[in-house]
Amino acid sequence: MGAIVGAGLISHVPTLVLPEEIRRYLNDGEDTTLYQGLHDLGAQRLRPVGAETVVVVDTHWFTTVEHIVTSHDRRGGLFTSEELPRGMCQVPYDMPGDRELAEAWAAQAVGRDDTWITAIDDPHLPVHYPTINLLPFLQGDEAWVSASICQTAEPDDFLLFGELLAQAVANLDRRVVVLASGGLSHRFWPLRQFRDHEGADPARHLRTPEARAADEYVIGCLAKGDHAGVLEYLPEFSTHAPEGFFGHYLTMVGALGGAACTAAGEQFGQYEAVAGTGQVHLWFSP
Repeated sequence: MGAIVGAGLISHVPTLVLPEEIRRYLNDGEDTTLYQGLHDLGAQRLRPVGAETVVVVDTHWFTTVEHIVTSHDRRGGLFTSEELPRGMCQVPYDMPGDRELAEAWAAQAVGRDDTWITAIDDPHLPVHYPTINLLPFLQGDEAWVSASICQTAEPDDFLLFGELLAQAVANLDRRVVVLASGGLSHRFWPLRQFRDHEGADPARHLRTPEARAADEYVIGCLAKGDHAGVLEYLPEFSTHAPEGFFGHYLTMVGALGGAACTAAGEQFGQYEAVAGTGQVHLWFSP
């Protein structure tokens, strides 16, 4: 019988993969704590749990009529971001996949009329940097599977998507980590102000004080393991445009039991701003 052996709400911001001198230039000479924090999370929490598969809920991969999961035996090549090709250009990647898990996850939706999940192994399916940017920090010998954010889904749909992942894992002999790859509040500064706000200090660079307060409320709940409190707060939090409709977190917590989950979040690095958005790394041990 398989098990979800760890989970994370993880920032994937482009600054993580920039050279140190550029990271420091953008941040008044200091390095972002998210960089070392992600290294520490990988070394201290992810690798020790002995995961065989990492599932990444990728907030840049938007689908419309269904949830989609990658079922390739392997994905590899060179990645250039269509969003930021200056900073993420021709990055080599090589990820073994987990076809069995992806197909088992999709099979959980067969015969239901309240959700749709499709496993796709098309070799030309694009990859996105919420998956790619994690690899230098977290990749070991595990298989890696990416899951989409369905843009027509509502909170209960994401929770169910995660619940069905847990069911698929339970039916397999597999140790799985689920990574919700995305941020908290997610509004950028306008172009003409953007370059004045590329630093990490949330007091200076978060888009609004209200968004910062909302992020800190969510982080406080997660640090206590109060996932029910986060779900209750979601309508208010949604007014601050959480990345990916917060579907990455909702899928992750759905896999951990939804509102009944009490796993406390262990923070790695500080809560930081990136171009107006709120970012944090939190690890949850089921």
